[in-house]
Amino acid sequence: MQVADAMTPREEVVTVELPGTRDDVLEYLQERGFSSVPVVKQTDDGEEYRGLVSRDDLIEHPDEDQLAILMREVPTTTPDTDLTDAARLMLREGARRVPVVEVDGATTLVGIVTVTDVVHAIARGDADGETEVGGLAATDINTTYAQTPLTVAEREIYYANVPYAITLDEEGSMSGILTEVDIIEVARVVEGEDDTGDSMANQDDEWMWEGIKAVGKRYIPTRNVEIPAEPTAEFMTTDLVTLSRRRTAKEAAQQMITNDIEQIPMVSGDELVGVVRDVNLLEAL
Repeated sequence: MQVADAMTPREEVVTVELPGTRDDVLEYLQERGFSSVPVVKQTDDGEEYRGLVSRDDLIEHPDEDQLAILMREVPTTTPDTDLTDAARLMLREGARRVPVVEVDGATTLVGIVTVTDVVHAIARGDADGETEVGGLAATDINTTYAQTPLTVAEREIYYANVPYAITLDEEGSMSGILTEVDIIEVARVVEGEDDTGDSMANQDDEWMWEGIKAVGKRYIPTRNVEIPAEPTAEFMTTDLVTLSRRRTAKEAAQQMITNDIEQIPMVSGDELVGVVRDVNLLEAL
């Protein structure tokens, strides 16, 4: 199976154009739950692919507005590449979305292939899915307390370098799951002016995410991504889908597609023993 058989074609790919701003990207990330968006530029010779901008880029650079600075170069693939090779590229590079391009002088975006596209192929039986998830799941599990402020849980997810945190109740039992998408959905960009001479942040603010660096007693324009500080329990998903070790990658893929999720807790009885992420399923190919 080739990339062309699984990818989303260009006419269905959401892109942002240069010149542009972070608001152009944030709109799509919040409304559609994307993890990243390709960046293109219109030239005299037509549209050219330039790079990708992700939700991590927005969060890591809250004061940067210009799309040209926020975007970055990422690995690309071609329509005639074998889907298994594209999946290996995703695993090797840690990329969830790989632009599909054709190069003929200019680099033209012809589609995008994602981890989800590969998961769909596994769910349909178009790619190998007979491996049991017990051998694919991660046993190092990122967790947080359900009453942890969302601002702290976001940092825990960031530092763990995974897109989720399993939430635990006061007895240490699994009570839900928080994902990057849950956070992006309630994040907001706020414009204004901050007095940077006295403190790194206003400690009375209900919304705080990252302080402004002091640069002397003067006012400067600010633009920040802000995340509510209410308990994680208010934003997490409590209706959990779980799997046992003996389920296959194909069965896990079907559950992910049916429930529109990217990771599934793996349990043994009532005990949490691992997490099956969609990228783990690529390892079965």
